[in-house]
Amino acid sequence: MARPSRAISKSSRVAFQRRDSIIRSGRDDPPNKEHAPGRPGNCLKGQVMVPTTEQRAEIEANRKRYEELKAAGQGQAPRALPEPTMRDGAPISESAVLARETIPGGWYWTTRLEQGEALRIVNRSGQSCVSLLAWSSVDPSERLNHADTIKVQWAASLRKGRVILSDMGRVLFSMIEDTSGAHDTLAGGSNAATNKARFGNVATRNTRDNFILAAGKLGLDRRDVMPCISFFAPVSVDAEGRFAWDAGRGTAGDFVDLRAEIDVLVALSNCPHPLDPAAIYAPQPVDVVHYAPGPAGATDLCRNASAEAIRAFENNASLSNRAAR
Repeated sequence: MARPSRAISKSSRVAFQRRDSIIRSGRDDPPNKEHAPGRPGNCLKGQVMVPTTEQRAEIEANRKRYEELKAAGQGQAPRALPEPTMRDGAPISESAVLARETIPGGWYWTTRLEQGEALRIVNRSGQSCVSLLAWSSVDPSERLNHADTIKVQWAASLRKGRVILSDMGRVLFSMIEDTSGAHDTLAGGSNAATNKARFGNVATRNTRDNFILAAGKLGLDRRDVMPCISFFAPVSVDAEGRFAWDAGRGTAGDFVDLRAEIDVLVALSNCPHPLDPAAIYAPQPVDVVHYAPGPAGATDLCRNASAEAIRAFENNASLSNRAAR
């Protein structure tokens, strides 16, 4: 039996070529409409995208809606968060220390925390950046969610009194002490490409690869590595929505204390942040103290700082009670 002809007409070939051209350019405009570089809706490499009138209107509408939701969510005024902890203001009793560890510059470390235990991460040199990933040790499919940590608390900044949330709306950690308030929840950690762009073709370690190794050490996989939170990374966002590095906010001896609110697996990576302008790859060691803080009382700041935090702790209690049945 003869095979059917696969030839197509000239007009069909032109139509397919036109379609492919539109797909490659990312446009859906009529083919006879010219686009000049920099024109709204068209962005070439190295140029800034200019929103169309419709896109600007949509952005403004979304911003207005966000402010309305934020005002509604904060109808119950949140408690004022305290000033940063003094560097000598929260000593840890030696009897409360469970373990001490030093993470060399460029390396990673993993551990397990039981509910109620805490980690103090100390920026010994004032120049380090420590990135965090965490998973429930009972069900590692529940893991740190940096986006919900930002959205639920209506703030991209982390400081004493804030909480770090999982993707199931539960509290993984409470930030019970913090000396700097200079932490990054937006830009993420370094990877091989960002290191190569900054330092050239030299051997360096990066946070992405460290977390893949750490996940394997914890019995997890590459697919379990999600966006991280980075401590001692003074990243801010300017009025145009661009990231900025606020040099000078880090000080030798800065620390942050994280109290586990469920049993967790923890991975820390001690690698330079991708926005750090330092031209030389020279990460410094950081110290970690695993300790048992005092029990959290009914008036604990992190548990009562906002309506959102209260609901997240209610989720902790609800799931814990369900698991105990």
